[in-house]
Amino acid sequence: MNPLDLFQNLKNDVLLVYKEHHPYFQGTWKTFSSQDIQNLIELIEIKVKQTVSEKWIYTHLKPETNDKLPRKDMLNILSQLVGFSSWDEYVFKHKIVVTELHTEEMKSNKNKIIWFTGLLVLTAISAFVFYNLIYENDNVHSLEVKDSYTNDKINMGDIKATIVNDSSEIPVEIINSELQIKIKDSIKVVINSPFYEEKEIMVTNTHPHPNIVLEPNDYAMMLKGFMKSDIKDWQTRKEQLDKILSDDLEVIVMLKNNLGAEYFNKEEFSEKLIIPSASLKKMKVLEIKNQANKQINFIRIIQQ
Repeated sequence: MNPLDLFQNLKNDVLLVYKEHHPYFQGTWKTFSSQDIQNLIELIEIKVKQTVSEKWIYTHLKPETNDKLPRKDMLNILSQLVGFSSWDEYVFKHKIVVTELHTEEMKSNKNKIIWFTGLLVLTAISAFVFYNLIYENDNVHSLEVKDSYTNDKINMGDIKATIVNDSSEIPVEIINSELQIKIKDSIKVVINSPFYEEKEIMVTNTHPHPNIVLEPNDYAMMLKGFMKSDIKDWQTRKEQLDKILSDDLEVIVMLKNNLGAEYFNKEEFSEKLIIPSASLKKMKVLEIKNQANKQINFIRIIQQ
C-alpha cells in the first residue's frame, strides 16, 4: 500500500470517528457540508488540541482522490484524531497489517476466490430482491425553496436540509439549486438557514411539496444587508445595529489559514459593520441565534 493509499485509508478512518460523534451524519466526504466541516474542526480542537482550516479540509479531505500527500504535520493531526501517536505510527501499523493479510492471502488464495465469488453472487441477488421489494415505488422529487415575501428562489448556499427520522439525520442533496429527495412513503424534512426561520415539512408521494416557502428572520436579513451593502450613512447604520443586536451579543469568526477564531462583543462587532470593507463582504454567516424579543445574541461567521 503506497502513501496515497494509506492517506485514503486515513480519510476513511477520520470519517468513521466523525460519525461516532455525529451519528446523524451518514454521508461521505462528497456530502460533507460546511456545517459538518465546522463540527470536524471543533472535534479536532477538542481531541487533538490542534486547528485545521476549512480550506485545508476542502482541498485534502473532500476530494474523492488525492494527487499528492498533505504536509506531515497535518497527517500527524489526523492520525492522532483516529487514535495513533503520529503519521509514522499509522503507516507502520498499517504496513504490518497489509503484510500479514498478504501472507494469509497467499496461503488460502483458492478458498478466498471461492468465498468471494459466492459473496458476489449473494450480493447481486440480495440487491435485486431489495430493490424490487423495497424501492420499486420510490420517487425522486425536486423541491424549490423560496422566500415567502419576494417569492424568489433562496440561495442554496444559505440552506441546510436534512431528512430526519427516529435515529438519524441525512443531508439532502442539492442539484441545480433544488432539493432532490427520494421518497418511498413519507419523510420528514427539516430546513435550516441563518437568515430564515426553521421549517419542518412532511413530504409524501401524494403531497411532494413542489415549492417550500421560508419566512425570513427580519433581523438576520438586516444584518446580511449591512455586511453586503455599501451604505455610507454610518450613523443610521449604528442606530439600526443597536436595535437588532443584543447587549450580550457574542460573535465567533473562524479565521482562514488555520489561524483559529476571533471573538467579538456587540461594541466590537458593530464597529466592524459601521464602515463597509472588502474583508467584511467576504465573511459568510453560518449561524444566527435570536432572543425571545428577536434581538440577535449569537453569530458564527467564517472568513472566506
